[in-house]
Amino acid sequence: MELIVTEKDNAARRIADILSGESYDSSRENGVNVYEWGGTRCVGLSGHVVGVDFPPEYSDWRDVEPVELIDASVEKTATKENIVATLRILARQAEEATIATDYDREGELIGKEAYEIIREVDEEMPIRRVRFSSITENEVRSAFAEPEELDFDLAAAGEARQTIDLVWGAALTRFLSLSSGQLGNDFISVGRVQSPALKLLVDREREIQAFDPESYWEIVADLEKTEGGEDFESQYFYLDEEGNEAERVWEEEAADAATADLEGATTATVVDVDRRSRTDAPPAPFNTTQFIRAASAIGISAKRAMSIAEDLYTAGYITYPRTDNTVYPDDLDPEELLGEFSGHPTLGEDADSLLESEEIEPTEGDEETTDHPPIHPTGEIPTRGDVDDDEWKVFELVVRRFFATVADDARWEHLRVESEAAGRSLKANGKRLVEAGYHAVYPYFSTSENYVPDVEVGEELAVGEVECTGKETQPPRRYGQSRLIETMEGMGIGTKATRHEIIQKLYDRGYIESDPPRPTQLAMAVVEAAEEFADRVVSEEMTAQLEADMDAIASGKAELEDVTQESREMLEEIFENLADSREEIGDHLRKSLKADKRLGPCPECGEDLLVRRSRHGSYFVGCDGYPDCENTLPLPSTGKPLILEEECDEHGLHEVKMLAGRQTFVHGCPLCKAEEAGEGPVLGECPDCGTQEGGELAVKTLQNGSRLVGCTRYPDCEYSLPLPRRGEIEVTGDRCEEHDLPELLVHNGEEPWELGCPICNYREFQARENGSELEAIEGVGEKTVEKLAAAGIESIEDLSTADPDAIADDVEGVSADRVRGWQAKA
Repeated sequence: MELIVTEKDNAARRIADILSGESYDSSRENGVNVYEWGGTRCVGLSGHVVGVDFPPEYSDWRDVEPVELIDASVEKTATKENIVATLRILARQAEEATIATDYDREGELIGKEAYEIIREVDEEMPIRRVRFSSITENEVRSAFAEPEELDFDLAAAGEARQTIDLVWGAALTRFLSLSSGQLGNDFISVGRVQSPALKLLVDREREIQAFDPESYWEIVADLEKTEGGEDFESQYFYLDEEGNEAERVWEEEAADAATADLEGATTATVVDVDRRSRTDAPPAPFNTTQFIRAASAIGISAKRAMSIAEDLYTAGYITYPRTDNTVYPDDLDPEELLGEFSGHPTLGEDADSLLESEEIEPTEGDEETTDHPPIHPTGEIPTRGDVDDDEWKVFELVVRRFFATVADDARWEHLRVESEAAGRSLKANGKRLVEAGYHAVYPYFSTSENYVPDVEVGEELAVGEVECTGKETQPPRRYGQSRLIETMEGMGIGTKATRHEIIQKLYDRGYIESDPPRPTQLAMAVVEAAEEFADRVVSEEMTAQLEADMDAIASGKAELEDVTQESREMLEEIFENLADSREEIGDHLRKSLKADKRLGPCPECGEDLLVRRSRHGSYFVGCDGYPDCENTLPLPSTGKPLILEEECDEHGLHEVKMLAGRQTFVHGCPLCKAEEAGEGPVLGECPDCGTQEGGELAVKTLQNGSRLVGCTRYPDCEYSLPLPRRGEIEVTGDRCEEHDLPELLVHNGEEPWELGCPICNYREFQARENGSELEAIEGVGEKTVEKLAAAGIESIEDLSTADPDAIADDVEGVSADRVRGWQAKA
């Protein structure tokens, strides 16, 4: 019996499908799927099933000083006990094993974890390793035909990262949390890699805050050809002290004088015409960073893009998405791959046009590595029913990037027209796309044109309207996620596999908010404390050096024990500086934590109103003067509040935005919402108590912003029906024949939404639920419901309480991010 171990269940299912010729049987062992055919069993892990941690005696934060963690021993423990138990059972029944985890540092370490579990059962069992860059039939069969050995050096590099990150993160997190009194769920997290990344964002925020805008003026004149009447805008410019062209006029008097001269002119004379062509070369193949950047441009976050890419890879549609390579391998046949898309209803026409080229020669980037090729399609194409909208967008992006790399150059024509009017210089720059080239198959780059008519030197043009606009210089922009990842890559912070995860951790731990990311006051305080007392914590040189050391381990040039010991010694030096400043650091952090929660002054006592969290986990607004002042305001019951920069004009309180998974909405000023609460128009008789007690249904707005149709006799009668939170509700003159209630419209956009009778609307919702509760959730279709049911998820309650990662492992084609989105909607 042969045992095959993959990194995840969906990879196991895919490999079983390929190697069995779609004839495998499946069963469950300890809640883990096992695929079997012809004397072979295949099982998927759930990423790391073994983790590193300190022994139990170090778990008490109050009894064990943070510095003691630096030299504490580290032990391995099972993090997914049911999977580990299943792997042991299957290993006892096997004669040989094959590790088929992803081929990168983390995948090799996960493979080694499986290797060690198997070795505990059978010290002599032959264990081989297979590696592939796409889970397609050709690659998988080729990999299994030529197995290799596990790369213990590469796995050791992953182990070193685990140990170093544990020691640094635990010691510094415990120190800052104890210093500031932030314990329990609100502890202050610090990490070896996340801290330098956070400093990048904090440094940019400091630049923005310190920015002092300068006023300047720009002048534009409308010029018109005498023949044909074609007009165009022309920009005023002058030569600065260094002889360079300048368009910004820094003195208002000078701007007024130039404007007056141009307004007094009736004609402008063309003094120079420059015509030139520019070749626009296609982009290089996708590596991870450039893929994330391109996905961001179409509205998909870094974490979401990588999650989708991993799902598409596991399903066999694209190659492995974690790669630095930007040069296709020699064995890739572009013509053959293009042929796979010929005839496709969406992509076939572009593929066919590329196949008509006399020569198909792909572009190359600057990075060529030997582990994985650039990200490209495999030639297997999902139907639209196989993937959701975001997954198709990412798949099409990858396909079209491949198309672009084998397409022709684009060609632009540029025309610069320089003219003079009343002694003042004007210029106009036109551009026109003459040959679309790769833009025809890759529509993600701008191809906007700027029309300037063809003119000749000496030609007289009529001067029309002249506009002088006052402007101010702008501060540097915050890093977008993709730009931040590029910057981290350039500075050696993190790896291609971890950078997007680092950004997500900063969000999860309350260090950044909004998008593009903005550091919170807590983030500013943590970085300030580190800079003053332990600058190496936020030094990119330090983390880049450790990453280089781990690369040295992977290449066999350094030992795991030496690198981890060096990092412990580095951390000991940092704690020598931190120890004497504990109280000062704690005070600074406490003030910043309060600043992050502050909405504004309490109308009752003048103290600060703060966003607080109840012991049940819900959020509300409470006064910092408690218990002397018990003023509170409710917040929506779903989501996490984010305090916005915008303030309410009436109450001087910051507005609040609620974050619920990928769904967000602006709640606004909590005091305004509380004041808006009350009963609106009465709709009709309450179906529960109207006949006997005279209760009526009315549109109600609650203090937390929620709306409903409820009985006027509440709390004696609790009958209620939900209403949308957003949009103006209109009570129409049309009435429901069955319930004698007016029909409702919701105005939330150009076209009103016909809600209809509130009782009928809710009854229709319940009918959808009775078919399957899950189908009432946007994005969950009948096919997905069947897959979820097979994994034991049959109700909204099942879905809401389940582990998203576990569902993603059990349900083919479903990512953990999609599950979290469904949970938020549920």
